[in-house]
Amino acid sequence: MSGTASRGVRPRPPRTATLALTSAAAALSLLLTACSSGSTTAAGSDGGELTLTEMDYYNTGTTMTALPQLLNSCGKQAGVTVKRQIVPDLRTKLIQLASSHAVPDLVLLDNPDLQQLAATGALADLGAAGLSTDGLYPNVVEAGRYQGKQYGVAPGVNALALYYNKKLLTQAGVEPPTTWDELKTAAKKLTDGDKRRGLGFAVPATEEGSFQFESFFLSAGADLTKLDSDQAVSALELLDGLVTSGSAPKDVLTWTQANVEEQFANGSLAMMVNGPWQLPQLKKAGMTEYGIVPMPTPTAGGTPSGALGGEVWAAGNNGAKSRKAAEVIKCMTSAKNSLTWSELTTYVPSSRQAAAKLAAGDPDMQPFVDGIAGAQGRTAKLGAKYPAYSQALWTAVQSALSGQKSPRAALGDAQRQATR
Repeated sequence: MSGTASRGVRPRPPRTATLALTSAAAALSLLLTACSSGSTTAAGSDGGELTLTEMDYYNTGTTMTALPQLLNSCGKQAGVTVKRQIVPDLRTKLIQLASSHAVPDLVLLDNPDLQQLAATGALADLGAAGLSTDGLYPNVVEAGRYQGKQYGVAPGVNALALYYNKKLLTQAGVEPPTTWDELKTAAKKLTDGDKRRGLGFAVPATEEGSFQFESFFLSAGADLTKLDSDQAVSALELLDGLVTSGSAPKDVLTWTQANVEEQFANGSLAMMVNGPWQLPQLKKAGMTEYGIVPMPTPTAGGTPSGALGGEVWAAGNNGAKSRKAAEVIKCMTSAKNSLTWSELTTYVPSSRQAAAKLAAGDPDMQPFVDGIAGAQGRTAKLGAKYPAYSQALWTAVQSALSGQKSPRAALGDAQRQATR
């Protein structure tokens, strides 16, 4: 969210980059022109036109128009026509369709939802359909796997980092924090009563809340299969201490990541935890004096981690159509199209080569590109069980930060809830 997932987790419907996209749109136009040349006539096995159905939840901004253009171009390369449908509550819709064996030929869904859908048998094995994942980040590839088979491939991914207000940190004589102790000290020093809080993050009672907490949880070395480990408790104690001390507001319990960005942009927060998709929003708000660093770690020299956000392309298990769908996905996730899609959505391309190219052209994206290699797929170990663990986790965060339970007690209950 993400959120999510992933929206990251971007919240559903996903936020869409709305600024600084002119160049990306131009690049898309050129790319589509190039892709269209030499395209073949769409035709089915009976000589008629073959149409693939598609569902996604991109319903705002530039991506709403860019995505169908990209689909049309890749469809032509595969010799098919793609009929797109926008479904805001896509997860619920797909689960319903899976029960009646009517999943579309192509879907672009939040990555933590993939395994649950794959477990129903409704998705095609893209590897068996000839799709290669060479050149992609290994953890990105893993996030699209279920029981040893490749059911999804991400065109772009995201993770969280720490934004800070350069002017406020300079005035306070504070360096961007790299450890949890430095984070606590900086947040306290940057807090000015109710006028300004040192740090903001979003831990609502949704997948978005789990996604944000997991950037602390996983950086602590905790494992999503054991929600009540000492490492997990230390991460929740960190957030609890920030809220209890007033360095972070209790509003974090209901804020979305968009709310956090708004508070940071208007100066009510000196630092925030957020994703790269907020960059266009900050520019739209006229904020330019910000910096971005990787998420602080428990101790100096630690490796930041977090949940891997973003959507994956998948194909319905629809016989001969699945192979054509895999051809479309191969085109949609190529290095060139992955870069174009990531520029449109302010994501990091799933292709290492394209990610390096993106960072070279946009320094703001460098911390996010650096963070992808250490990010973990939320379903990598839990598979289809992840939604139950995630709900238990966000419930524990809510209980602890609202003062109902201690962090250890809340996470102990979460582990029991997830495994019962």
